[in-house]
Amino acid sequence: MKRYIAMAAGASALILSACQPQPTPQDRLDEYVSHWNEQDFTAMYENYLTEVSKETFPSEAFDERQQQLIEDLGIENLEVSYTAEEDAEWDEAEPAEFPLAVKMETLAGPIEFEQTVSLIYEEQEDGENWFVEWDPSLIFKDLEAEDQVAVQTEASERGEILDREGRGLAINGTGYNLGVVPERLEGDGDLEEAAELLGLTVESIEESLNQSWVQPNQFVPLTKASKSAEQLIADIEASDVATYQETAMREYPYGEAFGHLTGYIGSITAEQLEELKGQGYGANDLIGRQGLERRLEEQLRGESGARILIEKQAEGAEDIVLAEQEPIDGEDVELTIDAELQTAAYDSMQGEPGAAAAVSPETGETLALISSPGFDPNEFIAGISGERYAELSDDPLNPLFTRFAASYAPGSTIKPVTAAIGMEAGTLDPQQGLEIDGQTWQKDSSWGSYRVSRLHPEAPNPIDLNKALVYSDNIYFARQALEMGTDTFIDGLTSYGFGEELPFAIELESSQISNDGTLGSEGQLADTSFGQGEMLANILHLASAYEPFLNGGTIYEPTLYASEEAGQVWKEGLISEGNAAVLQENLRNVVTDGYARSADIAAVPIAGKTGTAELKGALGEEGQENGFFVSYHAEQQDFILAMMIESIEDNGGSDYVAGFSANAMEQYYLNN
Repeated sequence: MKRYIAMAAGASALILSACQPQPTPQDRLDEYVSHWNEQDFTAMYENYLTEVSKETFPSEAFDERQQQLIEDLGIENLEVSYTAEEDAEWDEAEPAEFPLAVKMETLAGPIEFEQTVSLIYEEQEDGENWFVEWDPSLIFKDLEAEDQVAVQTEASERGEILDREGRGLAINGTGYNLGVVPERLEGDGDLEEAAELLGLTVESIEESLNQSWVQPNQFVPLTKASKSAEQLIADIEASDVATYQETAMREYPYGEAFGHLTGYIGSITAEQLEELKGQGYGANDLIGRQGLERRLEEQLRGESGARILIEKQAEGAEDIVLAEQEPIDGEDVELTIDAELQTAAYDSMQGEPGAAAAVSPETGETLALISSPGFDPNEFIAGISGERYAELSDDPLNPLFTRFAASYAPGSTIKPVTAAIGMEAGTLDPQQGLEIDGQTWQKDSSWGSYRVSRLHPEAPNPIDLNKALVYSDNIYFARQALEMGTDTFIDGLTSYGFGEELPFAIELESSQISNDGTLGSEGQLADTSFGQGEMLANILHLASAYEPFLNGGTIYEPTLYASEEAGQVWKEGLISEGNAAVLQENLRNVVTDGYARSADIAAVPIAGKTGTAELKGALGEEGQENGFFVSYHAEQQDFILAMMIESIEDNGGSDYVAGFSANAMEQYYLNN
């Protein structure tokens, strides 16, 4: 036994050894373990392994194999340590042995093991030293050279998106694998027919058929289709060249009515894979791509299960499980949305471009949130073709645009809010009438060429609040806004949430009083009083702004998820019960006596306010007109439905929208 202090004979050698003491086995193991923790396998192999170890295990069995395991097993936080002996003496004729501890995190959970590592003193090209006697059991205990390390994965089930009654909006349903059986394709004509039917090229089908595993009588999947592709499935059933098999697939039972809200999942992109590196995603995974599927990805996706095992190759040897993690299914998310109300409202819009929202006046819960025209998310989950995507992108009605997230000039639907502000300020007496003559009006000559116009100069004088709402008289509301003054009006609109971010689960454009929040002239004040000028309103906020008229003066924070606490006050004390009662009576008269006659139906007593906002181009030109109707059941008052349809100038004005809303309410109440 000897200590490594001085080993060579002769004075010069003794001096050199004093300056550069011979490394001990611990010194060498320190260096080796340091490289191991840094995953520098090349340095470990080239500088620290015994000659026998190198001869037995070529570099690819050491370096490349361990690098590949790091990647395949998702190894992180590798921590290798050993127990050192103080004042130990080492005999270079005997192996130096150390107890070793290895820890790591993997995609299947933690792996820990203990093993003994031996260092042998031997001479190599660079001289004599201690070298590690290596074998695969230092990668994983019980791993032998011929064994394989395998990863078995078990997918978790994605959480579903449900409506308030538990009806599935995005569910784990089924779809179809579409493909061919090679022996049924007798010639080029059959290939061409199959390609046309499946929307593929002949070349892509031939490439799939040339895969090594393909057998003549075996189904070869080529593409996918959703459950909603009924005509395509019927065409395949009628053909001799293609067939299909049912398969698990994300399914969107309500199709277009919910496309913008639920969104869809799709194959993960290279960019997403890089961005989400280390979060358990693989190149073949599906991920939320749009809408709530994307926003709720973390809750919905769950965690895949995994097992890492050593597959023993020796006859009779059993496989060894190194780590195992059971799959954790994603969470179901229940919305406040009523699927039947949303579907009724969407269908009533008949594919016209627009938006709609419904809220509960008693809780603020969002019962519908619609963008029309929609798109069918089932098309995307099955893998939408470039041709079909281009068709959607180039559609002049822009079905891919989420209109409920945008804001629009609300037109006359803002007049009840203007009235409420004036009544609460004490400047507007609903019983007092104004004498208004002619189709246009201006305060005085200081307004220059600007004049307020009204659509119904036939309205009989005097014009009180009821007539002003029934006839939607712009001049009446302009004069009331001037009476209350700019500061009072701005303060009132601010108290209704204009100019603030809507406290909602998903990002929506804020409603605004003007571009800078001020009203710089009396003309702009007048315009804003009837929802023109630079005023913009989001459709959900517009529905919420009518809540105080039905519940005693409160706007609740709109909620989307059932897990959110409903009935949280956003704005309060906005209108007295007496003034609210006046508005309720007037809004019913708008339907029975005014210009929302299409909403005057026997099935449902509807109250509400129409609005038309003109989007002008150059001065004097006629522009696009957007029509609005904000309405509710005058007796039950279960929900407020706000609807906007673009370009109604050739469809009879905002009464066109009132008809759509009435149809939605009738269908909903007939079924509930």
